[in-house]
Amino acid sequence: MRAATYESPLGTYVMAEEDGALVGLWLIGQKYFPKELPLPGPGEGDIFALTRRWLDRYFAWERPEPGELKLAPKGSDFAREVWELLLEIPYGETVTYGQLARELAKRRGLEHMSAQAVGGAVGHNPISIIIPCHRVLGAKGQLTGYAGGLDIKRRLLELEGAKVNSQDHP
Repeated sequence: MRAATYESPLGTYVMAEEDGALVGLWLIGQKYFPKELPLPGPGEGDIFALTRRWLDRYFAWERPEPGELKLAPKGSDFAREVWELLLEIPYGETVTYGQLARELAKRRGLEHMSAQAVGGAVGHNPISIIIPCHRVLGAKGQLTGYAGGLDIKRRLLELEGAKVNSQDHP
């Protein structure tokens, strides 16, 4: 595994790659930041260059697609299934944890799925922004549960033009 940094308008992110695929993108200091990562190097690998361009475009109000990058987030089968659902949330739109749980239950042929379990997987998403966990809101559309902090979540949603509940206070 190799690591590199990316300077964004929101702070410094650490990118991690393994076998030519992006396995992580974390805001320095965020909740669930990995305890063990290689020291960031110059980041001259193809995936780092592609990820930097992707993020530059994102922060320039363009709409790059996650499918443009080779992503390989590590997690349980359940977590990866949830992260796949996150990739289906359109730019500038939001869903609730409950909606994700209902969709996952439907796909699995179940009557019910725990929104808390889905929320746990969403919260441990290792590739922030690109796998858009920031687009998931609480049951009443409120900002809740973002490893990078609610202020960052609000700023990402505002960048995308998503409706943000004005009663939320990060």
